[in-house]
Amino acid sequence: MSDEATGSSPEYRQTPYQPPAGAAEVLLVRHGASEPARPGAPFPLVDGQGDPDLAPEGREQAELLAERLGRERIDAIYVTTLRRTVRTAEPLARRLGLELQVEPGMREVHLGEWEGGLFRRKVAEGDPVAQRMWAEERWDVIPGAESREALEARVRDAIDRLAKAHQGGRIAVFSHGGAIGQALAIATGSRPFAFLTPDNCSISRLVVLDGRWSLRGYNDIAHLPHSAPQPLT
Repeated sequence: MSDEATGSSPEYRQTPYQPPAGAAEVLLVRHGASEPARPGAPFPLVDGQGDPDLAPEGREQAELLAERLGRERIDAIYVTTLRRTVRTAEPLARRLGLELQVEPGMREVHLGEWEGGLFRRKVAEGDPVAQRMWAEERWDVIPGAESREALEARVRDAIDRLAKAHQGGRIAVFSHGGAIGQALAIATGSRPFAFLTPDNCSISRLVVLDGRWSLRGYNDIAHLPHSAPQPLT
C-alpha cells in the first residue's frame, strides 16, 4: 500500500556517519615525545635523518595510546624507518597481537643541513631561515631540505597504496608531524602548513576511497592527561 493511501509520508532522518562501502579508514598517529636535542650531541642518523628515541614522557604517551586504541578494531599497524614511530607503536601492537609493518613513504620531512636536532635549535632561536620557512610554508628554504612537492608526492603515494591494500578496513599509521600535516593538507586542499603540528601521540583520521580523501578527525588527544578542556582565552 502506498504512503498516499495510508496517509503517511516518508521521513529522512539524519544518521551517524559511516564510511562508504569499500573505503579505508586511516588513523594517522604522531609518535610520542622524543628525546630533547642538546648542543654538541646530535641525534644519530638513519638514511640522513635524525633518529632520536622516545623521551620518558613519550613512552608514557605510547602506553596511554595503546590503552585507547587497543579497544578498537585495527587491521594493520604501519611505522616508518625511524625508531620513534616503532617505539610508539609497540605497546599497541602487543595488545592487538599485530606485527609492525614498515612504510618508508610516511617518514618525516627531510631537513637537509638542519637534521640531527639542529632544526629544533634554529626554530627556538628564531633563525631568519626558520622565519622564512614559516612565512613561505616551504621546507626547502633550509639548505638541502626536501621540497614540498617531493613530500606531497611520497605521502600521497603511500596513503593511496595503503588504502588500496586495506579497502573496507582500518589501519593505524604511526608517522611524524611534517608528514601528517602534509597528508591533511592534501585531504583538505589547504595551505601546506595549515595542520602543523599535531600533538605528540595525537590521532588524526582520514577516510580514503578511490583516491578521494576525507578528513574525519584531527589531533585527537582525549587519551592524554593534558587533554582536559582548556579555556579559549
